[in-house]
Amino acid sequence: MKGEALTIRRVEATRYVTPLKEGGSLPAIVEADDDGLYVLKFRGAGQGPKALIAELVAGEIARAAGLPVPEIVFVHLEAELARTEPDPEIHDLIRMSAGLNLALDYLPGSIMFSPVLHPVSETLASEIVWLDAFVTNIDRTPRNTNMLMWHKQPYLIDHGASLYFHHSWYHYLERTSDPFPLIKDHVLLPSAGALRQAGEKLKAAIGPDVVEEVVGMIPDDWFDGHSPFSSPGETRKAYIVYLKKRLEESESFVEEAMRARSVLV
Repeated sequence: MKGEALTIRRVEATRYVTPLKEGGSLPAIVEADDDGLYVLKFRGAGQGPKALIAELVAGEIARAAGLPVPEIVFVHLEAELARTEPDPEIHDLIRMSAGLNLALDYLPGSIMFSPVLHPVSETLASEIVWLDAFVTNIDRTPRNTNMLMWHKQPYLIDHGASLYFHHSWYHYLERTSDPFPLIKDHVLLPSAGALRQAGEKLKAAIGPDVVEEVVGMIPDDWFDGHSPFSSPGETRKAYIVYLKKRLEESESFVEEAMRARSVLV
């Protein structure tokens, strides 16, 4: 929330529990030294550290805006944890991911969100749609909602496909006003009838300070060098400048979302 310091806890993975063979990051359930269970996203997976950056930035911006997101933690993973894993693919993934990874709190008993079974209020739907358009999240569709129902509340998960600008830095600042036409596929768009009000609320909650604070959490060694910038500090600054500018130019994606919704309802 605005005015509160954003913090990310760090835990140590103590036991590899089971793989979740879904998603580009090949997540797994692990136990940590705080006795908690977490859904771990591996830095050594195919999408690399950029997926972890997107998960961290989009998830913590959503939390700062007051949206429901499971706790995100840094998880230190030792290569030795691979010793007891018989699957060679997973064994290699653990070894390649030694070091600092990212995880979401495991929500026991949660079920996948269904737009038919779990209606969402116009206010919440509008805020989620606005947030996903802001961070260019292409992965909250009827086919794959990336939302869980837990204790009768929807929780937003799996933001690794967000921030797709960082997969190609070419002219990235010219893309801050991208209207994000893929918002037409958002699972909650039909219910998002208060997008302007949502934008006013979320822009007030996020703001430039939150952007700087969240991007400041990214570990230096997650910047994998596949950028035109000379140092982690310069790369970090590029994320901050992009997100601040996109916040200022939010009208472009609000108008696009409203246009797309008018076709559906």
